[in-house]
Amino acid sequence: MEVRHDHPEAQAIRAAEREHGGRWADADHDTRTDHGRRGRGRHDWDEQDRSVGQIVGDLTSQVAHLARVEAQLAAREIGDKAKRGAFGGGMFALAGVIAIYGGAALALAAGIALALVWPAWLAAIVTGVALLAVAGIFALVGRAKLRAALPPVPDETMEHAREDVRALKGRMDR
Repeated sequence: MEVRHDHPEAQAIRAAEREHGGRWADADHDTRTDHGRRGRGRHDWDEQDRSVGQIVGDLTSQVAHLARVEAQLAAREIGDKAKRGAFGGGMFALAGVIAIYGGAALALAAGIALALVWPAWLAAIVTGVALLAVAGIFALVGRAKLRAALPPVPDETMEHAREDVRALKGRMDR
């Protein structure tokens, strides 16, 4: 795995390696010992005297630690993405507010333009009715999309999970 040293994940991985006493870093540098066996250099004699139970115990603790580190990295990544998403959402909301003012100015301009041809009261009524008709169309489309999205249950994902369970049960029955 490539570790970028300027990234927060790299700092978390280095902290995990320090917590584990550098044993993971040594495992990456596979060397040959004097006896021609593949080993971890200076730790090779430790491996010969250790029982299988000790090795399995170490492996279990290292896998659990790795899972914790991965979960921490995932949480940090999600937090970073949430911050960027919140900023993007705020910018999008600001754009919406400015668009509302722009739309109001265009509606006013349309009303003033119609007032040159018709009386001002009639131009205002026509402009208002046209805007309400457009809003009604958007409301109907939005309502249809909301009904299609509710209830918010991940049907496809749940079906895939059910298929996985059926497949696992099938393999266990063999």
